[in-house]
Amino acid sequence: MLNAADTVLKTELPLPFVARGKVRDIYQMGEDKLLIVTTDRLSAFDVVMPNPIPNKGKVLTQISVFWLGLFSKIVPNHLISTDIRQMDLSSEVLQKYGAMLEGRTMLVKKAKPFPVECIVRGYVTGSGWKDYQKTGAICGHVLPANLKQCEKLVKPIFTPSTKAEVGHDENISREQAAKMIGKDAAQKLEELSIKIYQTGADYAEAKGILIADTKFEFGVMNGEIILIDEIMSPDSSRFWPKDKYETGHDQPSFDKQIVRNYLSGLDWNKQPPAPELPQHIVDQTSRAYCEAYERLVGKVIG
Repeated sequence: MLNAADTVLKTELPLPFVARGKVRDIYQMGEDKLLIVTTDRLSAFDVVMPNPIPNKGKVLTQISVFWLGLFSKIVPNHLISTDIRQMDLSSEVLQKYGAMLEGRTMLVKKAKPFPVECIVRGYVTGSGWKDYQKTGAICGHVLPANLKQCEKLVKPIFTPSTKAEVGHDENISREQAAKMIGKDAAQKLEELSIKIYQTGADYAEAKGILIADTKFEFGVMNGEIILIDEIMSPDSSRFWPKDKYETGHDQPSFDKQIVRNYLSGLDWNKQPPAPELPQHIVDQTSRAYCEAYERLVGKVIG
């Protein structure tokens, strides 16, 4: 059993509070910076689970930092520092909360987020597989006939969605995205998303992980598009072990699909409150997140 003593379900720092998302707690740091603390909360079907997942917040933070470095030649990003001693935090905050913040905190530049999530799909799976079975297409992308479940697409496809503050995000067409944010911006986000995904997917495959799909978020700062939020994490992506991959059925995973699969077997309407997760599901999920990080980055999470 993994030790839950060091998990973080919620933070309450003596700093100006901005927002609490499904996983992240955000604080204001001056006029143009934000402090993002990634907790060990886990959401499935857009509902936050009652139990934290050990090491999850550290994995999400450190894997995002790894990818931001890898993708920095493609697009600038919001990261300033992950060293809590370089974040202008008071000695009181560092002394009282430093151990909790270590490894799960990012100081970032404040940007204006685009109101769309940039989803890239490289395989026919999840809701995309359900859509394909019904219509032969995924989010308006007409695909070849007779594709198998989890089959790799010839080229990745861009399938944006709305960003819901509460409840479920909704898939939208590329044309709808263009109406929301402008044609030029939508085209640029699509190009960046596909390029980043392909770069990351190629890297991950060499490390034994297939990234089936993922979602990115972008913002604007000083008139420039930058990459923000979490990047290609087990929360925002489907990670599959390459050595166990075969088409025709769901894949084993290094992500929160473990929790989704467990919940799908329950008599639960996918509305709050979420059921308590059994310890073996918590442990299995934590190990999967850590293994994904270790395979990609080549380090043990800490």
